[in-house]
Amino acid sequence: MQFFIRQCVATSRATLLSLPRRLAISFSMVGSIMLVVCVLCGFLAMAQGFERTLKSAGSSQIAIILGGGTNSEANSELSADIVRKIMALSGDIGAQRDKAGNPLLSREIITPVQYRADGAMIAGDMLALRGMDPSGPSLRDGISLSAGRLFTPGSREIMVGDQLAATYPGFAVGNKVQLGPVTWSIVGHISAHGSVFESEIWGDLDAVRAAFDRPGAIQSLRVRLAAQQDQALSKLQAALSDLAPSPLTIVTEAALYADQAAGTARLIRLFGWPVALLMAIGASAGALNTMMSSLADRTIEIATFRALGFNRISAFLATWLEAVLLAILGVALGLGASWLVFNGWQASTLGANHARMAFQLVVSDEVIVKAGAVGLLIGAIGGALPAISAARLPITKALRARG
Repeated sequence: MQFFIRQCVATSRATLLSLPRRLAISFSMVGSIMLVVCVLCGFLAMAQGFERTLKSAGSSQIAIILGGGTNSEANSELSADIVRKIMALSGDIGAQRDKAGNPLLSREIITPVQYRADGAMIAGDMLALRGMDPSGPSLRDGISLSAGRLFTPGSREIMVGDQLAATYPGFAVGNKVQLGPVTWSIVGHISAHGSVFESEIWGDLDAVRAAFDRPGAIQSLRVRLAAQQDQALSKLQAALSDLAPSPLTIVTEAALYADQAAGTARLIRLFGWPVALLMAIGASAGALNTMMSSLADRTIEIATFRALGFNRISAFLATWLEAVLLAILGVALGLGASWLVFNGWQASTLGANHARMAFQLVVSDEVIVKAGAVGLLIGAIGGALPAISAARLPITKALRARG
């Protein structure tokens, strides 16, 4: 066993010392693996960042009531009569109540609006303007004012998420902006630790409905649940089950955003993985060509070792080790470049409410493991066939060709 280990060490050492003769083809293999890792990291980091942005906004203590059996605020509609019935419910329905004994809730609508900067419309920049009751901000956990104050009920005042404020200089506190047909005064900035709430604009419900000619419109109700979340949600669902002619969707905020995140993240991965795998197939073919060229360069060297009594396994391992080490270098460079370029990079997409949603790409441990595994697999597969060829190399034919 000790003799076998010495053989493997000797052949591997000779292989690695001969690498300077093959720098060009070796770097081509490293570069192709690095590129595959970068592309895969980019897609996975995008999906991870989108999921985190949505999921971080969800709270299990907040229930969202939607009308029409939908799980999307954009497609929901609640009549004023239904809202009055909910507020008039007596007994324990699983919701916290205010001092007057009414369920602690916020009526809300959300409207996609186009932002006008200095009177000029920015094409394609649809933003989400949410109208809510004065209790709306308090029905969101983890929210704080990073600047300014809350909007005044009944006024054309708005609060802007930090991510939007960072993207659009015109959204500074004290400025006036045109959203839709009217001009609004910016009185505050919302900090939500990078969640989806930072991509929204909040204003008074009545002011938003009046600005967009939507009298009486209500798309969702946010309700704060009692302390025992599971029991409280079940009580609320039971109390509202027969309240409306069409079914009401009653879910926690966390469940709603998790469902939205899963769908979009799945779509991103659906595009990302096939592209990365196609590139991986090409990179594997490149790795195979690289290692076959390496084998051709080391034919006499391998034949000499075999003539001296070295076994086939040592020749296989030495060749395969070269491919794996080059793959490790490509993976390391690819992950390093991905971390520097993608991690924390600001991106945006169309959210569930048909408006722009900003989020940050996240190169997490999960992304690193998946992308790194693909890169190592390319090297392992690309180096396997040349390694087998090295182990089966005819000694006399190789030495005769040299002569």
